[in-house]
Amino acid sequence: MKSRIVLFAFCVALLSSCGNKGNDTGKVPEYAVQELQKTTANLTTAYPATIKGKQDVEIRPQVSGFITKLCVDEGAAVRKGQVLFIVDPTQYEAAVRTAKAAVATAEAAVSTQQMTYDNKKELNKKQIISDYDLAMAENSLAQTKAQLAQAKAQLTTAQQNLSFTQVKSPSDGVINNIPYRVGALVSPSIATPMTTVSEIDEVYVYFSMTEKELLAMTKSGSTIKEEISKIPTIKLQLIDGSTYDIEGKVDAITGVIDQSTGSVSIRAIFPNKEHVLRSGGTANVLIPYTMENVITIPQSATVEIQDKKFVYVLQPDNTVKYTEIKIFNLDNGKDYLVTSGLNSGDKIVIIRILYIDIPAAYQPPSFKLSELYKISCTAVFCSGCAAFFF
Repeated sequence: MKSRIVLFAFCVALLSSCGNKGNDTGKVPEYAVQELQKTTANLTTAYPATIKGKQDVEIRPQVSGFITKLCVDEGAAVRKGQVLFIVDPTQYEAAVRTAKAAVATAEAAVSTQQMTYDNKKELNKKQIISDYDLAMAENSLAQTKAQLAQAKAQLTTAQQNLSFTQVKSPSDGVINNIPYRVGALVSPSIATPMTTVSEIDEVYVYFSMTEKELLAMTKSGSTIKEEISKIPTIKLQLIDGSTYDIEGKVDAITGVIDQSTGSVSIRAIFPNKEHVLRSGGTANVLIPYTMENVITIPQSATVEIQDKKFVYVLQPDNTVKYTEIKIFNLDNGKDYLVTSGLNSGDKIVIIRILYIDIPAAYQPPSFKLSELYKISCTAVFCSGCAAFFF
């Protein structure tokens, strides 16, 4: 209650001071005004985003062994098929030689069995041996041919395992961290990959926006493809505040809204030939908005009371009217876009008095406590300083 008394006394002092000034000077207060006209506004809104390579491929060995050579370094640009690591090939070279020997043995067995079968076939024609003996020879030939096919398959496996000792890049990209060095034992079951190759000639940028924001941009489309085509090209603000030179394009929107956040995940694609953008980085996606036939006013011309915006509108009789306005949820930091409350041709006060001199000799009047409580809940308007007091 004491604070109400002090506040009311201060308001009375201000009103009295403004009144005394008017009586002393006899001049009508003058204010700078601006006539409003509709215009086209271009705004951008920013969304936090993460950058991912178009492909982030984990490199894992397909055979077990000790690393004998590192062929690349961290951060190096590599091409598809380039050798990255060499795993000790000794045991796999031996396996290839063994498999080749098995193939040679099987081929010899097939050759021998083929001659046996041909011989018995001629004998069977002369009825020297029975049909049973000929069938047995034919089955033996088929068996040796199957053993040859098996030996060749084992040779193919051995040769493939030997080729796996050269760990190659599956795509163009950039090498990330290499946790394993020469002498380290690796296998297909290792928990941490040998490295990761990030394909970053083009990068994906992931960000989220609310369902309402997405609907405002895409509600004119009838299909997902049409909705995406309605979204304008976007820019990327890097972590240092600079803007990436090349614009990107939204190419995918998730079909499910996250119920916990009410947001939709969106993916944009940006060219990155110079490798300025790196997988795992962060940035801000800048999406442009264009509004036509809209009224803009300086933010300094508004007064905010309980989350509501007000302006002083000049009336025909040269008085001002305290008018509530509605504004768009985006602004450029200097101006507001007015959606309701003002019309083209209206004039608003754009310079407000922020400081008022109060005479040092002024003594505020006394009031009963019950009267102060009622009055302190009423807004008082001072026409001399164009301000409200409570």
